[in-house]
Amino acid sequence: MSSFDKIQKRAAKRKGGEKALQSLLPKVNPKNKLSRLSDDRVLSEMAKRVFSAGFVWKVVENKWPGFEEVFLGFDPTKLLKQPNRFWDALGSNEKIIRNAQKISSVRKNAQFVVEIAQEHGSFGKFLADWPIQDQVGLLDFLSKRGSRLGGNTGQYFLRFIGRDSFILSSDVILCLRDVGLPLSSTGKSKKDLAAIQKQFNTWADETGLSYTHISRICAFSIGENYSAEMEEDY
Repeated sequence: MSSFDKIQKRAAKRKGGEKALQSLLPKVNPKNKLSRLSDDRVLSEMAKRVFSAGFVWKVVENKWPGFEEVFLGFDPTKLLKQPNRFWDALGSNEKIIRNAQKISSVRKNAQFVVEIAQEHGSFGKFLADWPIQDQVGLLDFLSKRGSRLGGNTGQYFLRFIGRDSFILSSDVILCLRDVGLPLSSTGKSKKDLAAIQKQFNTWADETGLSYTHISRICAFSIGENYSAEMEEDY
């Protein structure tokens, strides 16, 4: 198995040097900042990732002030007090994207957030306390307990909420295969995910880098070499 140094050097070469590569890596929030997140911001990010799935992200972003207004600032306690007619009316509200299943997921995830907050003090504390070496386990938990938080949606939720995490983009999967990890065609089986987690843990121990930076460097090292203008959403 290749050391990560080789992967990082290849990524730096593709991006115009180590300094240029470092400029493309996002800031990673410390655990104490994650633990201070309010539950309304957690639910807001969950909803944004759910509505962005299979949709143009910029359209969702542009409409987000309307989402915040319509969903009562994503305060989970307030939302759970709303009667069925409140939720039914959202299906015709032009301030948001009128997808009935995704609207329903906000209600379900409000309940999810409240339940976890009651158990752990807040959802942010729950995320901060989950072992960093077991992202796969956390993703499985989000998929089972939350609504529409499986697959890439759960991964993007963790990344955008500020938790140190990897994203299994097609290029990251390609990078992992390139170093010899025996993955299936999708890279999503339980066996695949266990192997991927183990490899990320190994690289984190080897380099001292965050999982977020390992993930992005891995993606930058192979596949299509995206322009700087496209990196924000990559």
